Amino acid sequence: MRLNARLVLSLSLSRSHSPVLKFIQGGIPVSFMRLSYSFSQIKCGDLFENSVVDEFNECAVSRKKCVPKKSDVGEFPIPDPAVLVKSFDIEKFNGKWFITSGLNPTFDAFDCQLHEFHTESSKLVGNLSWRIRTPDGGFFTRSAVQKFVQDPNQPGILYNHDNDYLHYQDDWYILSSKMENKPDDYIFVYYRGRNDAWDGYGGAVIYTRSSVLPASIVPDLEKAAASVGRDFSKFIRTDNTCGPEPPLVERLEKTLEEGEKNIIEEVKQLEGEVEKVEQTELTLLQKLAEGFNELKQDEENFLRGLSKEEMDILSELKMEAGEVEKLFGQTLPLRKLR
Repeated sequence: MRLNARLVLSLSLSRSHSPVLKFIQGGIPVSFMRLSYSFSQIKCGDLFENSVVDEFNECAVSRKKCVPKKSDVGEFPIPDPAVLVKSFDIEKFNGKWFITSGLNPTFDAFDCQLHEFHTESSKLVGNLSWRIRTPDGGFFTRSAVQKFVQDPNQPGILYNHDNDYLHYQDDWYILSSKMENKPDDYIFVYYRGRNDAWDGYGGAVIYTRSSVLPASIVPDLEKAAASVGRDFSKFIRTDNTCGPEPPLVERLEKTLEEGEKNIIEEVKQLEGEVEKVEQTELTLLQKLAEGFNELKQDEENFLRGLSKEEMDILSELKMEAGEVEKLFGQTLPLRKLR
């Protein structure tokens, strides 16, 4: 859950650093009007995000309106105020918190999500950091700053509005919390948001002082999740060990292993296609044979159905196939009439 997680565009940059819009799945250029908001696209945006990409997104999405805005489909509705906490002291949000569990795999389940908060002019300011895994088993760290204002009438709602970039707005709803300066302190945040490209994205995260979700708070979390129609067992536990990056040799080996797996999978797919073709040919031959047998049976049935008088006429004709072939220049080989 972070500033640029909502991006739905990915870009590839040429050597001249001119941004070129790409469709993530396969890297095939497409028109803006055909862009979709898939998980793979957003993951690609996570990997290749930089200042040039941000500038392009701002121009294409916010200023030029090149991308049709994705409408709110109601996946993350505004919760009933009755399920929110009745009081929430943002001063107690100060300090370091880990996201140890998240609902949305696209936005909430990153490794090493360590967020540090402080208050500033009646606002809650969060310095957010998280890791993005690279395909070779490595990672790099992203960071962002977000500022929240507490709703004066509903303390369980925090607003992150008035942002220039994509004019994004995030609304946090505090479903449950325990802030007693103890190891099992937690804050359950359900959120929904909008920006120039997407209205109605959302998710939920559990902030804890501990880097691992304490088992003692799970019953409270299950109850809070159920209050907004969610099953806490489907939340994703995050990895906050924040260990070092694997050595380059290991990452190269992993890349080779993944490449071999992909090749093996492609070979299996090709073998499957060959089997389908062979089966199709076999089926065609079987149908031809069945058709021939049916034709032969029809001939036999026809002859059996002739009366004695008709059979006598055929016998009197005494026309052999060879005679007919001579008559037509050997162009019509015919079966003898018996």
